[in-house]
Amino acid sequence: MRTTHLLYLHGFRSSPQSTKARQMHQWVSQRYPQVHFACPQLPPSPLEAITLIETITANWPASHAAVMGSSLGGFYATYIAHQKGWPSVVINPAVAPYDHGDRLVGTFPLWHDPNATMTFTENDLQTLKAYAVSAALVPINTMAIVAKGDEVLDWREMSQHYHRAQLHLIAGGDHGLSDFEPWQEPIAEFLHLAA
Repeated sequence: MRTTHLLYLHGFRSSPQSTKARQMHQWVSQRYPQVHFACPQLPPSPLEAITLIETITANWPASHAAVMGSSLGGFYATYIAHQKGWPSVVINPAVAPYDHGDRLVGTFPLWHDPNATMTFTENDLQTLKAYAVSAALVPINTMAIVAKGDEVLDWREMSQHYHRAQLHLIAGGDHGLSDFEPWQEPIAEFLHLAA
């Protein structure tokens, strides 16, 4: 089945203006113009984020949709893929973000607009647990791209959690996967994007 609808989910404190989101959108638009690409600005609240995702994708064709996400967006992407049976691609995905309240709870400036802030609460942290997918339930139609040089998340935890996935370990790299462009073609092939 060819993918005609692709959802991209950005990470914590990020936005559709992230480098990977913009690169992927531009590349898909040029190479796969038949594919509907959506990358919403996710609210800080996990409940609101999932509600928004479900609203956006409510009328998407179940057998022709896919999701990809980075960091916390990868955590959400795994939940959506598990719920809907969609193929997915996760890039340095958060595995158990609810265990990292010291990093997540508070008010922070957004990476791409320092004048804008977001607030993540203790309640939001607890809500994340409702969207966790265990390693045993990670869909096998998942591609996981994990950088050993990730300075934010533990690559061992990520690779263990996604052992059922098509796992790609990068020797170096960083959390943002700065060298993202070479992965666009493998991602397109994995997701069977409609040309």
